Amino acid sequence: MSKRPVPRYDFKEFGAAIKAARTGRRESRKKVCDEMFISPHYLANIENKGQHPSLQIFFELMLRYNISVDQFLLDKPAGKDTRRLQLDVLLDSMSDNGLQIVTATAKKIAEIERLQEMENT
Repeated sequence: MSKRPVPRYDFKEFGAAIKAARTGRRESRKKVCDEMFISPHYLANIENKGQHPSLQIFFELMLRYNISVDQFLLDKPAGKDTRRLQLDVLLDSMSDNGLQIVTATAKKIAEIERLQEMENT
C-alpha cells in the first residue's frame, strides 16, 4: 500500500513565536535547551526553519511560553491568542497598584481607539 499524500504543516510561524517569546524573556537558547534536555541545534531549527518538533517538545514549548496553538492550527482561534495568554501571566504577577495602572492605561487606549474609529466612519 502506498502512503497517501498529505501536505506537511508549516511550523515557521510557531517557531517564530517560540523565538520571540524566548528572547522576550531574555532566555538564551542554551539555557532553554539545558532545561529541556534538547540540543541547541534542534531548537534553532524549530525557531528559524520551522522544523517539526516532536509532540512532547511542541507541548513543552507551548506551555513554557504560553503559546496558543489555536492561532496556528485552527482557521479561527477558539480561545485567547498567544499575546493575551502571555499578558495574563504578566497580570497575574502584578501588584494591585500595577493592575490599577494597567487598567487605567487600557481604558485610555480603548477610548482613543474608539474616537479614532468614529472619525474614520
